[in-house]
Amino acid sequence: MAPRQRRAWQRMLSGRRLDLLDPTPLDIEITDIAHGLAFVARWNGQTHGDWPYSVAEHSLLVEDILTRLHPGIEVRWRLAALLHDAPEYVIGDMISPVKAALGSEYGRMDERLSAAIHLRFGLPAVLPAAIKSKIKGADRISARLEAVQIAGFTESEARGLFPLQNDAILSVLHIELRPPAQVRAAFLDRFEMLMHGPDGAV
Repeated sequence: MAPRQRRAWQRMLSGRRLDLLDPTPLDIEITDIAHGLAFVARWNGQTHGDWPYSVAEHSLLVEDILTRLHPGIEVRWRLAALLHDAPEYVIGDMISPVKAALGSEYGRMDERLSAAIHLRFGLPAVLPAAIKSKIKGADRISARLEAVQIAGFTESEARGLFPLQNDAILSVLHIELRPPAQVRAAFLDRFEMLMHGPDGAV
């Protein structure tokens, strides 16, 4: 008797059945992404405050930082920034030491999910290197801010782990801690504005 194949799919609240090993754009729904990210905690939940700091809140901040750093950037790249951690709605947010210990398979799964998500919302499966670098820069600024303001890192630890060429922007940024339902709604509102607003991506 042939060995039973292990399940590699996740049932989403929208009713979609998402195959983690072979995801397709047809099984991606923004409501699933917003809900999942609003309930996934950054920093493994090791943050100050009465609410976890969610990946959805982080994503909103990264999109805001990207827009502040590059005011004329195309709206579709702002959308890419909002979705930069979208695969974590189904595979979770793992801190860097855990990712390193798991090896390359986590990275490949993340890449497959990212490609499907991007295609679902009209973005290139693989972002241009220059855009990816800009988003990564905004992500690093967010991580630096989060580390000191809510994750218990000292300034010197944060500077060593998340070096910035110019940290002046940190003084005008603010970390928000909100109930997941509020963050989910804010994420969906930002997505709607970026996709279908006056200068939307589609």
